[in-house]
Amino acid sequence: MPLTKTDNSAMTSAEIRDVQTMLAKHGIDPGPIDGLMGPRTEAAIIAFKRSRNLQPRAFVGPITWKMLESEPEGAAQGDRSELPWIAWGRRLLGLHEIYDNAALKAALKEDSHALGDPAKLPWCGDFVETAIKVTLPDEPFPGALGKNPYWALNWRGFGIETEPTYGCECSISRNGGGHVFFIVGEDATRYYGLGGNQSNRVSVAPIEKSRVPKGACRWPKTFPQRPIWLPRLTSATASETRFG
Repeated sequence: MPLTKTDNSAMTSAEIRDVQTMLAKHGIDPGPIDGLMGPRTEAAIIAFKRSRNLQPRAFVGPITWKMLESEPEGAAQGDRSELPWIAWGRRLLGLHEIYDNAALKAALKEDSHALGDPAKLPWCGDFVETAIKVTLPDEPFPGALGKNPYWALNWRGFGIETEPTYGCECSISRNGGGHVFFIVGEDATRYYGLGGNQSNRVSVAPIEKSRVPKGACRWPKTFPQRPIWLPRLTSATASETRFG
């Protein structure tokens, strides 16, 4: 792999295809395996380098290439699949509280209870609570969270504190109350949150980083594998990136 420049301009189509294949092997979606260095492949390279504590830029040098060739972390345990609560949420992407009311209400009742009609009540907490209860049934809901998981700011007591990372739960203040969601990516100034009641639907929406205070990001206690990385996203790619 004779890469000597400090950018990707010397890479052949075959080498780019190799990079894309290795990124996919490590559980980071590079987009189509097409030998083209497009924005999705560059975002995947940045995400991989962040996960290895390398400078987060879309350049594949000898060090990055060697790490890409290595065995994926956790491969022996078979943990490269999508985080279960994120997979649960992603299958609902696009559901609208009015136009898809029946399907959305059915999904929010999968844990055997729900806040109520999402067309009439704020349901971001219901979305996060159902995602966790359905996929991590042994996860504790302590204190105020156990009494009322539908109040977004009660999620500050969930799990353990973490730095912002893919799949963590996050809550912010807004409109005299709060909003809760799962972080699934970032750009220079914003996180991207998978959540409910975002423009009245399940969506991946940008959240200004300045709105996320210390202690707001939380990780489930019963799910020990914690990837400390965030894929680099844009509004166009926000709903496409996967952990696995």
